[in-house]
Amino acid sequence: MPSIIWDWNGTLLNDLDFCIATINVLLKKRQLNLLDHYSYKEIFSFPVKDYYAAIGFDFSKEDFSIPAREFIELYNSGVDKCSLHTAAIDVLNHFKHKGIKQFVLSAMKQNMLEQTLMQKNIFDYFEGVAGLNDHYAVSKIERGEQLIEKYEIKKEYATIIGDTDHDFEVASQLEIDCILVADGHQSKDRLLQTGATVIDELQHLKSLKY
Repeated sequence: MPSIIWDWNGTLLNDLDFCIATINVLLKKRQLNLLDHYSYKEIFSFPVKDYYAAIGFDFSKEDFSIPAREFIELYNSGVDKCSLHTAAIDVLNHFKHKGIKQFVLSAMKQNMLEQTLMQKNIFDYFEGVAGLNDHYAVSKIERGEQLIEKYEIKKEYATIIGDTDHDFEVASQLEIDCILVADGHQSKDRLLQTGATVIDELQHLKSLKY
């Protein structure tokens, strides 16, 4: 049985503008240069601490946990206003009708992930949902391994769909195929450098064979 493991932020959830606006609040507070769409998509990366350092945060002056907490608090307070990508429901229905099992693997905390999926009325599309939880995992790779084991996902018939080179790294570590969508948090040029299949928008998934 084929399976799709979705990334959430930037892939199904269109939170790009909100993330840029949120990080700019933190940058402005520290009198650092603000990000526009181009600069953000060229520099956003994982681990997030390295991305923060690259855009000017000085961790000799403050611990990384301070801006990280500020960002999460601002993000969590407004993420419910973010919409799904235009084709998200259509594509989820497309794979549902094909009988393909769908899962979510996200760097968002588990309870917040479940809450946002329910708020967008798409929770029931997924067989299983795996977000980060400090008590059980430290990375998407570890949570991905747990997801695969729990739901007995056949790696050779599975595909991770994400919007960053980190999703490709996770897929490679899990030995799963990967498709990257270029309307999320990183530029198409950066995604193409991974060697993964890259599409411009979710709608194009419907033309791929599963």
